[in-house]
Amino acid sequence: MISEKQIESRIEALFKGLAFPDRPENVYAPQRYMISIGGKRIRPRLCLTAYAALGGELLDEAVLAPAAGLELFHTFSLIHDDIMDNSPLRRGQETVWKKWGDDIALLSGDAMLIESYKYMLKAPEKVRSQVLQLFSENATKVCEGQQLDMDFERRESVSMAEYEEMIGDKTAALLACSAGTGALIAGADENSCATLYGFGWDLGMAFQVADDYLDAYADQAVFGKPVGGDILNEKMSWLTVRALEKTDNRAGLLQLLSRPAETQEEKAEKIAAVKAEYERLGVPEEALKTIASWHASAGEKIAHLNLGSVKTQLLARFAHSLIGRVK
Repeated sequence: MISEKQIESRIEALFKGLAFPDRPENVYAPQRYMISIGGKRIRPRLCLTAYAALGGELLDEAVLAPAAGLELFHTFSLIHDDIMDNSPLRRGQETVWKKWGDDIALLSGDAMLIESYKYMLKAPEKVRSQVLQLFSENATKVCEGQQLDMDFERRESVSMAEYEEMIGDKTAALLACSAGTGALIAGADENSCATLYGFGWDLGMAFQVADDYLDAYADQAVFGKPVGGDILNEKMSWLTVRALEKTDNRAGLLQLLSRPAETQEEKAEKIAAVKAEYERLGVPEEALKTIASWHASAGEKIAHLNLGSVKTQLLARFAHSLIGRVK
């Protein structure tokens, strides 16, 4: 059976070996930059982990190329999201738009999106159409989720059901696709592929709630971007949606969330004031319980597959590595 050590080794080699054309420099330099600043490579890791757990035996181009394609699509989405969110940092480094400008960031991201499809096309011929269909459907969901996220910024009321729909599209869909892709390429049956897709979906939901929580409560040096960004950008994060549901002073909380903050001192004061309201309402503790609930749901899905203890634990350890950052 393929081991976690083998997966990590092949992923490291895969992304070190990605080659980009030299010209036009302003198309490909941002792509090289984004790949070089790394990240956890969660989506290709999940693809290869699902592939190994469902019986895949060879870490060859047939699975490695689609795994890379998933990461390239994710990276494209980050380049564009950072423009829309006005984010200056990504993984502790300047974002592409901040370093090169909006126009270059948009075009470079577009080219990376196209490249992701070229990698997905290298899936085994037997399942290629299924892989492409799954990828295309979930790539569309990511775009829909990003639009919902931006729409929510202009609203004073977002229900938890609407929030979950948004993060399901924006975050969970690509993780679900990653797990489902690995299962498809391993030759798993339809039920197993659907179960792995659901496993990835639940992990994606937990991951995004954790990301919202960490945006307010993480160590910035570890988180890789400024803490409190969601508050300053008036985003409808899980914390804010839940706080607005629970508060006995909705108008006051909305006023606090919309408070202008131009200087560093004003920004710090706004973040502290909003977090104090979160804490008064018990929202951070509820967020942690929600993360744990989605994590448990993912575990229940893989338990139903009866893969045996070794393969089940392979998937369970991946899940823990993804969600354990908030524990």
